[in-house]
Amino acid sequence: MSDTRRKLTTIFSADVQGYSKLMEADEEGTLSTLKRYRDAMARLIEAHGGRVINTWGDGLLAEFPSVVEAVRAAIDVQNELAGYNANRAAEARMLFRIGINLGDVMVDGDDIYGDGVNIAARLQTSAPPGGIVISSTVYDQVRNKLAVGFEFLGQLPVKNIDEGVPSYAVRIGERGERHEAGKSQWGRQSTIQEAPDIQTPLPATSMSPSARNRVLCVFGVVALGLLAINLLSWGGELWARWPVFALAVTAALLWLRANSVFDRTITMLALAGITVVGVNLLSWHGEFWARWPLLGLAIAAGIRWAARHRASESRRG
Repeated sequence: MSDTRRKLTTIFSADVQGYSKLMEADEEGTLSTLKRYRDAMARLIEAHGGRVINTWGDGLLAEFPSVVEAVRAAIDVQNELAGYNANRAAEARMLFRIGINLGDVMVDGDDIYGDGVNIAARLQTSAPPGGIVISSTVYDQVRNKLAVGFEFLGQLPVKNIDEGVPSYAVRIGERGERHEAGKSQWGRQSTIQEAPDIQTPLPATSMSPSARNRVLCVFGVVALGLLAINLLSWGGELWARWPVFALAVTAALLWLRANSVFDRTITMLALAGITVVGVNLLSWHGEFWARWPLLGLAIAAGIRWAARHRASESRRG
């Protein structure tokens, strides 16, 4: 009796662009680099709740229960590997292409099969080096949940699927560079459409959620230690308020860099407002001078919100 069953899952497929050429140039060095890069990918995939199903040659296949976390993992992977490649000669850089699909698959033990996997692999082969391409089923789930842009690539032909698969490129670089890359890589200038609600995100942190939580815990311990030292050596002044406040602002910035749900521009403006109020209160001399910068920040946040709301209405229309 077969143990094969079906399930809906998010498939993450990746491989190296120009792997054969890298192997010809330096076989041992390429294998060592591939292991290092795969280890980083596996760590980030696990940190986002996914699991690596299989690796072969230069390829990697993983699955995620969450569509959003799959795309977040892909973004973190490309950002971290870009940091690795920055210190390598151009001809020695190892660039992965990633495709992500949400689809029905057949499960046999620890392996998965079917059109859902084939589509992810096809999306991967259409991605540019260092890029990410997702299917429309993934796009529908993440378009309002991630602070990145998307470019519509049209119907991607896939074997055994007559109508093709609508696909999108995830834009994770500078806006102008991404736009030009989309035109040159895909060869679909007439079909590329910018998503109307695109914003340029802050550089994504490659720090995993567990590592980030450890850093925040360290910040908390340091803050409590400073307060304890201040109180135990009390001289009539709460001098610890400034370093503790600085730690709190730094922790908030760390969280903001990892945030992919809220609009980062508005959140940054809110953090700036909180910081201004905090400085005013901690250095209180009888005047609430923070009201003026708060007004300016509130106006800027309102303009940003109105622009996003107008873009959202245009998209629905």
